[in-house]
Amino acid sequence: MTNIIVMPMLLPIVAGVLLIFLRTYGRTQAWIGIGVMAGTAGIAGYLLNEIQKNGILRLDFGGWAPPFGISFVADSFSVLLVLTSSIVAAICLLYALFATSKAQSTMYFYPTALFLVAGVNGSFLTGDLFNLFVCFEVMLLSSYVLLTLGGSKTQLREAIKYVTINIVSSWFFLVALAYLYGVAGTLNMAHLSVRVAEVGQGPLLTTISIVFLVVFSLKAGLLLYYWLPGSYSAPPIVTSALFGALLTKVGVYAMFRIFSLIFYHQPEITHTIIGIMAALTLIGGSLGAIAFDDIRKIAAYNVVIAVGFMMVGLAVSTPNSFEGATYYLIHDMVVKALLFLLVGTMITLTGTAQIGKMSGMIKNYPVLGWSFFIAMLSLAGVPPLSGFIGKVLVSEGAIEAGAYGLLALALLSSLFILYSLLRIFKNSFWGETIISRDEQVPVKKGFLVPIVLLVLLTVGIGLGVEGLSIYVTDAANTLANPTIYIDAVLENGQP
Repeated sequence: MTNIIVMPMLLPIVAGVLLIFLRTYGRTQAWIGIGVMAGTAGIAGYLLNEIQKNGILRLDFGGWAPPFGISFVADSFSVLLVLTSSIVAAICLLYALFATSKAQSTMYFYPTALFLVAGVNGSFLTGDLFNLFVCFEVMLLSSYVLLTLGGSKTQLREAIKYVTINIVSSWFFLVALAYLYGVAGTLNMAHLSVRVAEVGQGPLLTTISIVFLVVFSLKAGLLLYYWLPGSYSAPPIVTSALFGALLTKVGVYAMFRIFSLIFYHQPEITHTIIGIMAALTLIGGSLGAIAFDDIRKIAAYNVVIAVGFMMVGLAVSTPNSFEGATYYLIHDMVVKALLFLLVGTMITLTGTAQIGKMSGMIKNYPVLGWSFFIAMLSLAGVPPLSGFIGKVLVSEGAIEAGAYGLLALALLSSLFILYSLLRIFKNSFWGETIISRDEQVPVKKGFLVPIVLLVLLTVGIGLGVEGLSIYVTDAANTLANPTIYIDAVLENGQP
């Protein structure tokens, strides 16, 4: 039964290999990809319910028990993210069915997108740090291809920066793994938690933890986000939506897992640094979001703000903040995909990304306009949409920890989000239309259906908080109590 744990990674890989041989059949590739992602979401939903019945699930490859073999571990935190990423990927592929040109669809877009999701899901489910590195590389190699697909000058310029930064961060990742293995003699995350607790998190281990923090900060866009706005605004819109929804969340997940399970013994050092980085990220992202007139850049800087907000939850590390950050992770995957798809549709219809060159679009495209309005309110944390409960719980956690400075910045960032998106809505959708009925470009239903589905998701998550709470509370409880994870993986903590 536990063999099903590997399926959210295995199914996209197998399907991706199959699609390589069907590269000339663009629509067939799209529907197979959508079906595989829907099936993966169904498996994740099944796993989520099994975890509530039987506790954390574990799969040992080759029958080698941890910490000696490769293990996949499914707890509520990881599986919630697998479920959300699979649903979002399915909806993005549905959009791609109508938005991707024939040339792109036959240039391995769909198999590469599936490989990317496989790397994302594998990162969420792996139980050891070396396989986390492997899954990161699967994800990153796929993102390199997706970023350059199309071959425009802007894409290639941003790809050079993106690839260089990620190669450097991967090298640091390997260095940190080598030092950690030399000190602890293991890379299994549960076993590492036991070993670090036994020997104490002295200066050497704390230094190693800071190297991991730098690595994952580069990948998540925490403070070290210079590469992110250009890389997320350069590729085709479906690729930007996948990047904005999924890629940074893997880095965020890794930091939550490592600094709640392994390196939590010196919070006055590690978590203080995380708090400072989160604060600076909130400030930089907020300023970036209001500094540009390019709607793609505004969307990209909103990704940065969200990363800073989620890391406030880790910096304070209370049960409420863990619960709020989990809600916000789920919310941000959905609404960032929605935001990028909306932005891409606006650019397709008007032929420009500049706010000043659009006006009155809501009269021509009312569904698009009101969808943007709902996305704006959700990202700002207005109830009863999905962003509200996460912001409330992270704020409660910050109050409990006495982190009033972080709380003020986190709440202020919501105003910057609202202002940055309200600029787009006011200037692009409101006012006098500049498009006559004769000049109006019809919007494809294939563009609107995925957008409406994501709108329904953000509304549904907000209204269905009680239904989600059992899973999110369990995820937060596992993060706040490392022994739950350790006992599930190491059988009562014994390696």
